[in-house]
Amino acid sequence: MYLLHTPIRDYAWGSATLLAELQDRTPTGRPEAEMWMGAHPSAPAGAVPASDPESAPVPLDELLASDPEALLGEAVRYGRLPFLVKLLAAGRPLSIQAHPTHEQARTGFAAEEAAGVPDSAPHRNYRDDNHKPEMLVALTPFAALCGFRSARDAGTSFSRLAQVLAENMEDHDAGPAGIADAAPATPAAFDAPTSEASVAQTAAGYADLLLHGGGEPGGDGDDDGGGPALERVFADLLDPAGDWSSGSWVTAVVAALKKAPRALDEDLNLATAVGIAEHYPADPGVLVSILLHRVDLAPGQAIHLPAGNVHAYLHGLGVEVMAASDNVLRGGLTPKHVDVPELRRVVAFESVPVPYCAPLSEGEGHLVFHPPFEEFQVDRLDLPAADGTTLTARGPVLAVCTAGRVRVEAGAEAAVLAAGESVFLTAADAAAIVHGAGEEPATLFSVTLP
Repeated sequence: MYLLHTPIRDYAWGSATLLAELQDRTPTGRPEAEMWMGAHPSAPAGAVPASDPESAPVPLDELLASDPEALLGEAVRYGRLPFLVKLLAAGRPLSIQAHPTHEQARTGFAAEEAAGVPDSAPHRNYRDDNHKPEMLVALTPFAALCGFRSARDAGTSFSRLAQVLAENMEDHDAGPAGIADAAPATPAAFDAPTSEASVAQTAAGYADLLLHGGGEPGGDGDDDGGGPALERVFADLLDPAGDWSSGSWVTAVVAALKKAPRALDEDLNLATAVGIAEHYPADPGVLVSILLHRVDLAPGQAIHLPAGNVHAYLHGLGVEVMAASDNVLRGGLTPKHVDVPELRRVVAFESVPVPYCAPLSEGEGHLVFHPPFEEFQVDRLDLPAADGTTLTARGPVLAVCTAGRVRVEAGAEAAVLAAGESVFLTAADAAAIVHGAGEEPATLFSVTLP
């Protein structure tokens, strides 16, 4: 059993307080976005034997490479520790993003390797050859954008937006616009010079396309799941050469919405767009949010995100578990590299329900999350109710305490974890048993193969 020294990534969107509050320490004053617990070469945890906690930490990826069959057990078939665990602390919205399938990741990584793109290049899309399905369990109230709404629902929001624009916004091209001026733009208008169309007309055109197919033969935004209509609007909003790219249309839309409190009260997605604009005032991703489900998780609730699902975490603290990959394709709400064509290639343009992941009970204080991925399952143990539970172990196990203090016993070895501390159990370790180690209730999350 190994104690983990876990790196914290200081991405700009990170909260300055959430991880510090979890660990009951003074904030550093800097963003603390993600605490990584795993063996991914981008930021491997340092591993120290629980029997010799003062020894120098060894990067976990190097430790596993020393004897992969013994340390990984049946997980050795993946050629790596198959999962990566993070404590994710979002203080402001993350990027509009999606992750590739396994085949897309292999192809993209090979192409960038062949092209000689340096591993550290900011414009590199594929940091490894693996896919990145993931799930998140909320530790605090947690807000996210997750997957495409139905074309009809998104179209209704754009129709309401067009009404607000027509009533409240000065047309940037032709003076004040009335509702009569906001007739739907035809789909062909999206291909014409966008300076010829008003913002209100464009929003009305999106509404028409999503609700009715834009007047095209057989057009009904939801007849085919809304995919073509969703893709058309998504691509138009993120077109780096389009009118939205300058930022002036985005700021005008937000200014108009701020004058329409009733619309914001009636439409959560429009209110969400205004909230995102507080952090990214000119970014077209503000408008992309209207296409996506707004999800508000209570502590303990979870969502899972398969390949191709467009999403953006907004704020909150959670346990995030994923296949061991750092492949992210971004489309907006970020100062990092954006590659819209590659993002479109990996996105699944289809309306989906919110992908909640409800746990199953394995006994008092013991819940198990089974996302539809082959790399991991996630157990939650609440102590003292689950005191004396043996951790589920199929190959290696990674466990992190998120509240109170937990004692983990594996054979002759033992470790007491405070909130934010974690251990790695190899496939060769004895079965681990957990106990509460203090007067306060405690929670432990453990991850292993399903």
